[in-house]
Amino acid sequence: MEAFKTATKVEKNGTVTLHGVPFAEGVEVEVVVRQIGSDAEPTPAPPHPHRGSVLKYDDPFAPAAPEEDWEALR
Repeated sequence: MEAFKTATKVEKNGTVTLHGVPFAEGVEVEVVVRQIGSDAEPTPAPPHPHRGSVLKYDDPFAPAAPEEDWEALR
């Protein structure tokens, strides 16, 4: 697998443009973007991203199907 490495800057609208890519038009490529520099630590994800997102529990312990539909109880 051939690799191509270059450096560029993120533009104002959040886009990145690559010039001089040595692959033919239409070839599928993988793109990985990393920050350059010694302080290139990724921003950590929040520890509980879904905290506070549940608005209401209707009946969390209710059966998913009525008991008369369960073959195991027959």
